[in-house]
Amino acid sequence: MRSRSAPFESDLTRQRVTTPAGTFDAITSGPAAGRKVLLLHGGLECGIAWRHQLRALGAHGYLAVAPDLRGYSPGVRPRHPGAYALEHAARDVVEIADALGWTRFDLVGHDLGGLAAWVAAARFPLRVRTLTVVSAPHPGALAEALRTDPDQRRRWARLDHLREPGVAERALLADDAARLRAGWPPVIPPERVAQYVRKLTEPGALTAALNWHRANDLTAADADRDRPVSTPTRYLWGEDDAVFSPDTAQDTARWATGPYWFEVLPGAGRFVPEEAAERTTLHLLDHLAGY
Repeated sequence: MRSRSAPFESDLTRQRVTTPAGTFDAITSGPAAGRKVLLLHGGLECGIAWRHQLRALGAHGYLAVAPDLRGYSPGVRPRHPGAYALEHAARDVVEIADALGWTRFDLVGHDLGGLAAWVAAARFPLRVRTLTVVSAPHPGALAEALRTDPDQRRRWARLDHLREPGVAERALLADDAARLRAGWPPVIPPERVAQYVRKLTEPGALTAALNWHRANDLTAADADRDRPVSTPTRYLWGEDDAVFSPDTAQDTARWATGPYWFEVLPGAGRFVPEEAAERTTLHLLDHLAGY
């Protein structure tokens, strides 16, 4: 069920989407009759991270919706870490679409939202018209790299501190969340960082966000999670990404059985939709126009 919309930032609108898992907060743009696009944000962010893409999609006649994912939406914030497994996030994708009345839609995901998007597109190929993933490789490629590639293991180990229950929360929130605030690159405006920090300092929000890391052991193969994707896919990877290695990004092609386009974005790191907003938007619009 979809609740009544409310004005947000000029052409963007707040919306609440009620599903069997709970009620998701979301931001939308574009005409109700437009082609449907669902955008999943990355870790330690929220739906507003897609603001540049939302505005562009709306201006081109698409109806774009960017929910705050489970844990980030107060209405979908389960306490058990296991509730943040990618299988639940993938199910959220189709349940949000169902609640919006969407039969088919285009799916976009960044970082952790990108991992969820890979899984959702593989599990529900009749629902997802196109897939655009930013930063995150296919989970099968990542799992294999974590078993065989020392470079990828070193990069992934940079996130180990996020997986320590209680310890990570205390470290990130100490000194007015100084360490948390330092996690975004300078290109992201301080007011946007402050918005993310406010969201993450809501009661239970940071633990919920970190549970995405704690619930998903991507070092082991998982035949169900690691299914190949047949949906037409465009994968954008920032050349300066410190978490996902170039070899892992390149190897993602082996998990795409349909039309596939891989693009390296020079000068961008992990936060591609904001670090390279114009280029991300152009690639997204180009991919959508092709199908």
